[in-house]
Amino acid sequence: MNMIINECMRLYPPVITVTRKVEREVRLGSMTLPANMTIFMPILALHHDPRIWGEDVHVFKPERFAEGVAKATNNNAAAFFPFGSGPRTCVGLNFTTNEAKITLSMILQRYKFTLSPNYVHYPSDIFLLTPKDGVKVVLESI
Repeated sequence: MNMIINECMRLYPPVITVTRKVEREVRLGSMTLPANMTIFMPILALHHDPRIWGEDVHVFKPERFAEGVAKATNNNAAAFFPFGSGPRTCVGLNFTTNEAKITLSMILQRYKFTLSPNYVHYPSDIFLLTPKDGVKVVLESI
């Protein structure tokens, strides 16, 4: 379940970019960032970078996370942060992840589901990345 959730969050992070302001001059690798600089971190772009994730970057492949996030990102901690990172990590991370696991577990005990033939894949950025017309599924009792 963790691998599936991580892969969903990689392909469709809830927030596609994060903005931070540099409070004081700081050295980052070979760069010096001046105070009061605004930095845009493109989560969606990082999560879809073939140099990090491979040529199959756009393929839903949960097994990428079989050996954990560190192995999936080649030990690049900044390459996967659907809920932010460090002290500013979203407070809803654990709640949301547990809620998804519980909900999916309850559904999968009673139903199998497939995408509806009427479903059109259309991710849309309306504050959060969401399916423009929802996700249409067909539930079949098991």
